[in-house]
Amino acid sequence: MLVYPSGVDVSSPALRFLPAKLRRHRRELGTRWRRLSVGRQALLTLAHLRNGHPYAQLAAGFGIGTTTAYRYVTEAVEILAALAPTLAEAVRTASSKAFVLLDGTLLPIDRIAADRPFYSGKHKKHGMNVQVLADPSGRLLWASPALPGAVHDVRAAREHGVIGTLAKADITCWADKGYRGAGGTVRLPYWGRWETLSTGRQAVNRSHAKIRALAEQAIATLKSWRLLRKLRCSTTRITSLVQAVLTLHLASSE
Repeated sequence: MLVYPSGVDVSSPALRFLPAKLRRHRRELGTRWRRLSVGRQALLTLAHLRNGHPYAQLAAGFGIGTTTAYRYVTEAVEILAALAPTLAEAVRTASSKAFVLLDGTLLPIDRIAADRPFYSGKHKKHGMNVQVLADPSGRLLWASPALPGAVHDVRAAREHGVIGTLAKADITCWADKGYRGAGGTVRLPYWGRWETLSTGRQAVNRSHAKIRALAEQAIATLKSWRLLRKLRCSTTRITSLVQAVLTLHLASSE
């Protein structure tokens, strides 16, 4: 197999953050020697998450076995996932904001036609439903565990306790029409044809279009990690990957 140099468009803070966590983890385990240093293991993990390179290609580039590459990446992902903010922590961060944005996205996965729970009728494909919270500037604050793609956004938000937690904290939340009937502090655009809306309601709908664009910006941040664009793993693994990416994003933006 040919080996060539390549680049990873990840910020330096993320590369400094992950080795520090790996170093602490190795110290706790009492690890004396490994094939890769913490810096190289971090780079291996970032290359896999950001570029989606297969383990065999990464193993060849880093001069290790495929199994070792998988084990190193899995270890780093689990460490990052454990550091991801909980919903309660995200809401505490959001309490200082004017409002938060709630939206859902579908992470495509490889499934056969018989796997109906994973098929999204809205998107016409198999995938996993992930809910996200963002601040008024479109910065990602929180990402939920993954649910089968057939789960509707408002149901997913309720199952994760998003609506109740925001209501308890009295935080205004803007969402799209997919969250109709959510209740609590969730606010939606007005319904009806554009020409029948009053001037005031048209202004609100224009503002909602901007808010929707900011929510899409937060989702794009999540999907900028190429590995999340096409997944071939279990629900638990997908949740760990989403939480790991969230941790890296927050570490990069500090």
